[in-house]
Amino acid sequence: MVRKAGENGVIEITNDVFMSIVGDAASSCFGVKGMASRSKDSGVWQLLRRESMSKGVNVRFEEDNSLVVDLHIVVDHGVNLSALSESIIAEVGYKVTAATGVPVNQVNVFVDSMNMD
Repeated sequence: MVRKAGENGVIEITNDVFMSIVGDAASSCFGVKGMASRSKDSGVWQLLRRESMSKGVNVRFEEDNSLVVDLHIVVDHGVNLSALSESIIAEVGYKVTAATGVPVNQVNVFVDSMNMD
């Protein structure tokens, strides 16, 4: 959670807000089919629906109040994974900082599955 104190009061931003922003930013990039989550029962990666985008995201805060993001994604077959990852990193960093004012120190992209449709 991030806490910012100002003249008129305090603003607190929970991890869920960051995870939602990150999931939305990543899923809007061309080639991303969706976020991925590992099933506890079978251990198999599954594609998450739009309303569950934050479940493939982990955020943690560094001592300097910057954010580190881990993303687990499912991609479309045939996309350039390097170019896609760079696009995601830039988009996530921009959208999180623009929406919250919190700098993103690192974005780690894990391609967990590829959609062969």
